[in-house]
Amino acid sequence: MPTLRRLPFLLLFLGLSALASEGRPLLSLQPGTARPGDPVLVTVRGLNEAPTGTLGERPLRFYPVGDGFQAVTGLPVEQTPGQVAVKVTVPTTGSAAPVELSGTLKVVAPGWPARTLKVASKFVKPPPEVQTRMEQDKAAFAAAFAQGFVPPAFGENFAWPRQGRVTAPYGDLRTFNGKKQSQHFGTDVDGAVGTPIYAANAGTVVMKRDNYASGNTVLVYHGAGLYTAYFHLSAFEVKEGQRVERGQLLGKVGNTGRVTGPHLHWGVKVDDLWVDGETLLKLDFGTAPAPAVTQRDKE
Repeated sequence: MPTLRRLPFLLLFLGLSALASEGRPLLSLQPGTARPGDPVLVTVRGLNEAPTGTLGERPLRFYPVGDGFQAVTGLPVEQTPGQVAVKVTVPTTGSAAPVELSGTLKVVAPGWPARTLKVASKFVKPPPEVQTRMEQDKAAFAAAFAQGFVPPAFGENFAWPRQGRVTAPYGDLRTFNGKKQSQHFGTDVDGAVGTPIYAANAGTVVMKRDNYASGNTVLVYHGAGLYTAYFHLSAFEVKEGQRVERGQLLGKVGNTGRVTGPHLHWGVKVDDLWVDGETLLKLDFGTAPAPAVTQRDKE
């Protein structure tokens, strides 16, 4: 049986035993080795005040957690494999100089598969009469993704939104009808029309809408700049503005929008980047690990 890729945990330190004994802050990263398009969780323990920092050139936005602070961000799909610098500045009291924590995140080649798909021609070259609708969809997505930065609404790790076979992983390089090329910024999970779809974690519904390409769509904002998306639904079971908990019914699998058959397209967006949901499931935010209830096809 195929199994999901395991992700190591990386602990960056400035003399680990000395820091622990002196009560100095500790910096950790998940995953320890990443691919372009992965979400990254940065944790700093042993702090009373929020630090500042960067992953590569991307600023980190920290929120309090336990005895320290966390920030969740992502690597762009264009990220060149190699070493990415992580820098965190820890505030100090009085005249003491700020403590600088630094390290590197190893980024490896993604190895994305490529495939050719056949869809209705109207989705490859939309007719003029739907251009207005597509512009309206674009504006609606922009508004939904413009939520203010707040601490996480969740107290658990993320879970799969439904059980099923992964038919298309994040990062697929696609050619539609032999012409239009794109990349797949989500995870497709197989399912019959009408099978249930659940919230991957607690949050607030910020979109419930029928869109041209994504079909019936639900977006959930989880705080910390992190969203999950559920596309191509056949039915809605939530309202916009509603608070949902992890495992709560959101809707049902369908084949609305640009599809080749019924399935759930599950997306994850953080800091304005679509990232790999399968990696998000393996990040430990300080709670029990997310259960693996599906499997990923080997290409």
